[in-house]
Amino acid sequence: MIRHVVFDIGGVLVLWDPEIPFKRLIADDQERRVFLSEICSPLWNAEQDRGRSWEEAEAVLIADYPEKADLIRAYRRYWIEMVPHAFEDTVAVLREVIATGLDVTLLTNWAADTFAEAEKLFPFLGEARGITVSGRIKAIKPSPEIYLHHAETFGLDPAATVFIDDSPKNVEAARKAGWQAIRHENAAQLRIDLRKLGVPIAA
Repeated sequence: MIRHVVFDIGGVLVLWDPEIPFKRLIADDQERRVFLSEICSPLWNAEQDRGRSWEEAEAVLIADYPEKADLIRAYRRYWIEMVPHAFEDTVAVLREVIATGLDVTLLTNWAADTFAEAEKLFPFLGEARGITVSGRIKAIKPSPEIYLHHAETFGLDPAATVFIDDSPKNVEAARKAGWQAIRHENAAQLRIDLRKLGVPIAA
C-alpha cells in the first residue's frame, strides 16, 4: 500500500527547456543544436546538478572553446528563461495527493544555486514535506545513492513509495532501489497510474 509519493520536478512539475534563451542567441537551428548537444551539453550541465560550481563549469568549456565564451556564460546568465512556467495540471495532482494525507516529498537533479531561484519562482515547491536537491548532496539520479539518501532522510519505506519521473533511467533506478515508480507522460495519465496504485485522487 502506497504511503509515500515522491515527485521529480523538472519535466514533471516545471518546464525546463534550455532551447528557450538560445533560440534568441543562436538563430541557426543546426548551430544551436550542436552547441546544446556538444558544448553546453546535458552531460556538462549534469555536473552542475552534481554540485560543480558554474565558475568551474564555464572555465572548463571556455578553455576548449574560447570563441564561444559569451555563449557559454549565457547558459547561467539566462537560466531563468529556461524555466518559464509550471505544469499547472501536474501541480494540481501534487496538491490533491497532499490533500489525501499521503506523505509527499520531492527529489530533483538541480544545481543548488539555480534551485534556490526556482523555489522563489514556484512557491508550491514548499508545499511538499521536503526536497532532496542533487546539487546540495553531490549525487544525481540515476545513481543509487540519491534514492538511498532520500529514503533515509525522510524515513520512507521503499516498498510503500512511488516515484514519479519523466526519465526512463531514473524510473528504472528507483525500481532497482525497491521503490515503485511511474514514468510521467502527462497529468491525465499520471492520475490513472496513481489510482491504479490505490492513491485516492480524482480521475
